[in-house]
Amino acid sequence: MATRLTTQDASFYFLEASTTPMHVGSLAIFRLPRGGFSYDELLSLVESRLALVPRYRQKVREVALGLARPVWVDDRDFDITYHIRRSALPKPGSTEQLHDLVARLTSRPLDRTRPLWEMYLVEGLARNRFAIFTKSHSSIVDGDKALEISQVILDATKAPTPMAEELWMPAREPSEKALVAQALAEIVSRPGEGIEAVRGAVGDVTRAAGDAVRAAGKFAAVVRSAAQTAPTSPLNTTISRNRRYSVAKTDLDDYRLVRSKFGGTVNDVVLTVVSGALRNWLLSRGEPIGPYTTVRAMVPLSVHSAASEQAGDVPPNEVESFLIDLPVGEPNAVVRLSHVSHATEAHLGPSRGVTASTLITLSGFAPATLHAMGARVGSSLSQRMFNIIVTNAPGPQFPLYAGGARMLEMYPVPPLVRNQALSIGLTSYDGNVYYGVNADRAAMPDIDVVTTLLHEALEELLDAARDGKSVR
Repeated sequence: MATRLTTQDASFYFLEASTTPMHVGSLAIFRLPRGGFSYDELLSLVESRLALVPRYRQKVREVALGLARPVWVDDRDFDITYHIRRSALPKPGSTEQLHDLVARLTSRPLDRTRPLWEMYLVEGLARNRFAIFTKSHSSIVDGDKALEISQVILDATKAPTPMAEELWMPAREPSEKALVAQALAEIVSRPGEGIEAVRGAVGDVTRAAGDAVRAAGKFAAVVRSAAQTAPTSPLNTTISRNRRYSVAKTDLDDYRLVRSKFGGTVNDVVLTVVSGALRNWLLSRGEPIGPYTTVRAMVPLSVHSAASEQAGDVPPNEVESFLIDLPVGEPNAVVRLSHVSHATEAHLGPSRGVTASTLITLSGFAPATLHAMGARVGSSLSQRMFNIIVTNAPGPQFPLYAGGARMLEMYPVPPLVRNQALSIGLTSYDGNVYYGVNADRAAMPDIDVVTTLLHEALEELLDAARDGKSVR
C-alpha cells in the first residue's frame, strides 16, 4: 500500500506557486583535494548514501479527483544523473558569480514528475575550491523519516564512512484504480479524511495549511506570541519568481565575546545583529523609524526541556517557533541586545536551545535539516503574523568532509514565502557563523547592503564589549 503524504507535507506540496517555490537550499564550499573531485565521485558518494534518505528515490502521485492526499511512490525510472548536475563558472569563478548562479537555480521550481530534489556540482571557483548546491522540497524533509540529503554525504574524517552495499528494487507503482479504491476505503473508514481531501481539491489551501500547523506535532510547535498583525514594512510586498542571494561570514568567537560581556545567548546576539542590520537598511532606504519601531521575526529554534536534560534523557527532536519583535527603532546596540534577550527568555520558558554538541548526537538535526524544518513552520503560518523568517541552525565545530574534500563554508538558502521579500538563515560551523540571505530580485536590488550591514552590526556590539559599555 502506498504511503500517503501527511497533512503538513501535502499542504507544502499544494501551496507551491511559481513565485514561491517550496524548496530549501544549501550551499557548501569545499577545498579541492590534491587528487581532485569529479562529478563521477559525487555521483558515487550520493548513490552510496541514498539508503539513508529513501524519500529521495520517491515521487509524488496525486489521486484522481482529489479524493485523498497524494502518495509517495518509488520512481521506477529513477535516474541519479538527472538529479545531480554539473555546472561550472568561468575560471577563476568569483563569489559574486557563484551567488548569481545560486539565485537562478533557487528561482526554478522542482520537477513534480520526479523525486523533488536537485544537487549541483559547481566547478571553477577561484582559490582551488568547488561548491555543492542542493535544493530539496519542503514536503520531503521532516527531520524524522526524511533528512536533508546534503547532510548525509558529509563525514567527520577525510575517509568516507563505509556503507553497506544496497540493491535497490523499486516497488511496483500502484494503478490509478488502486489509488482511488484506497482513497474510497479511507473515506468510508475515516470520513474526516475525505472532507479534508475535498476541501483541498477545491483550492482552500490556506485553511489546509492552518490544519497542518495544528496537526504538525513535535516539529511545528505552536507559535507562542500574540497573533496580532505584523507591523507594516517594506519587507512585505508582492514578489516575483526571481531571486537574489548574498552571504556574510563572521567569527563565532565574536558572538561569544559579546555574550560573555552582556549576558544572554549566542542566538540573542545573532538576533541583535540582524536587528541592527535591518535598522540601518531601513534608514538607508529613507524609511521612517521611531523609538518603538519593530520588525517582527518568526524564529524557529531547536529546543529541549531543562527537565529532560537533568534526567539524562535524550532531548526530543522538536522545533519551537515564536515571534519576536526586533527593536529596530532602538539606536543603542546594547539596549537592543537587552530587549532581544528578555524577549527570547520569555518565549523559551522551561525549554532550552539545543547546542551544537547536542545537535550532532540527534538523528535529523544537522543544520540543513533544521533549516528545512524551520522553513516548513514558517510557510505554514499566516504571513500577516510576521515580516521575516530568521532560522538559526547550530552546526558542528569541527571540519566535515565530502569524499575527502574538506568543507570550508556552509550557507543556508532559505525559501521566501508569499509577500515576503527577504529571508535570513544562518549556520555556525567550525568556528564561524555563516549567513545566507535570499531575497526577491525586484524588491531587493540592495541585498548586498544587508549582508554588509550584518558585519557592521556585529562590529558595533564588539566595540561596546571592548569598551566596557553597558546598557544605558
